[in-house]
Formats: sequence, C-alpha cells, structure tokens
Amino acid sequence: MKHAESSSPLIAFGAHPDDIEFGCGGIIAREAQTGRPIHFVVCSRGEAGTNGTPAVLLGATLEFVEFDGDAHLQLSSAHALKLAAILRRVRPTLVLAPTTAQNQHPDHWRLGTLVRDATRLARYGGLAELNTLTPHAIGELFFYALGPGAEPAGAPPVLIDISSPEVVATWTKAMEAHASQMKTRNYVELQLARARVHGLNAGVAHAQPLWPNDPLIFSSLAPLTRAASKF
Repeated sequence: MKHAESSSPLIAFGAHPDDIEFGCGGIIAREAQTGRPIHFVVCSRGEAGTNGTPAVLLGATLEFVEFDGDAHLQLSSAHALKLAAILRRVRPTLVLAPTTAQNQHPDHWRLGTLVRDATRLARYGGLAELNTLTPHAIGELFFYALGPGAEPAGAPPVLIDISSPEVVATWTKAMEAHASQMKTRNYVELQLARARVHGLNAGVAHAQPLWPNDPLIFSSLAPLTRAASKF
C-alpha cells in the first residue's frame, strides 16, 4: 500500500553492483513495499546479477556511473559534481550511501565521502557546472555499513525493522542474484546474520542499521515511542 509520506524518492549509492543489496537491501525492500520510488546509482561496472536483476527485484530503477573502475575510485570534485547532478535530476528526500569508516574496501568509504560532498553541492546555486539543473536540498543522508568493520565507532545507529517475512524473502532473493559473490564467502548468510543480531538486540526478528549524517529533527515526540533497549 502506498502512503503519502513515502512517495518522495530515495536514492541509494553503491560503489559496486552488489553493495546496495548487501548493505541496505532489506531497508530498500521495506521502503519499496510502502510505494516509495527508489533509484540505485552504481559507480563501477561489474556482474550485475546472474539470477535476475537485483534492483528490479527490490522495486528500484538502476543507473551506472562510470568513474575510475573497481578498486580505483578517487576522491575528486568532478566526481562529486557528477553525483550532485544526479541528485538535482532525481530530487530525492532520502539518500543512502556507504559509511565513511576507513576499515573497509577503499571504494566504499570514498564513495560515502563523495556522496556527502555531492549532497552539499546539489543545493548550491552558484556552480557553473550544475547551472542547467535546479538546486536541490535533500532531507537526510544516511550511511549503511557493508560489514562490522564499516560501522562507525561510538555512533549509535537508527535501526529499521525489516522483520516482515515478505521483506526478508525479497531481500534474500536480491542478494542471491549476485551469485558470483558466493565463491569466496557466503555473504547472504553474513548479512542475514547481521540483521538477525541487530534485530534481536532491538527486540524484533530482523533489523538493519543506518547512521544519519546530520541530527534528525522531529516536529514532536509522537514518533519517538520505540527504542532498542526496554527499561
């Protein structure tokens, strides 16, 4: 069922074709279930899936951006401007990107940094490189972690309850579409186990964490009735 509050677009950025599915795919499946438009931006080419198209399975559209290639992503203003142009074109309220914690694949934290820069550039009106597109300010940038080492130290996450069996099944199918990733490690089980642990710690079946780039603002205390710890 589509809800009015979920009708604004969400963009998820990934450095590689499987990052979004493994890092926040359950959240994507949950948001797609509410009717929110979702767009994936993948910043290197690679095996997009051998058992179906993962983005389609999750209810998202997909585009590739050619940068420097796998394991060669560089921090540059040109890259940030290119991502800012996508933000101006799609005009999302929510943006998801890999965390900037450096204990992970270097493409991941570099992309997180580029996306953070791009969200600022997208709202600046005086940039000549972007003057054909109307400036756009997003609502919030959230970071996702592809593994425990990528989780920001000392920063409590926002946990998204993805316990619905339908959501978990859709997410699992999307991860399994990246069959080539299973050759070195069972990443599907790894991510499901992480979601299970986060969920059990919060009193639900499965949950995935996100870290906000900026403080969250609420108009009242009404939505803030649920926490991971029960006192």
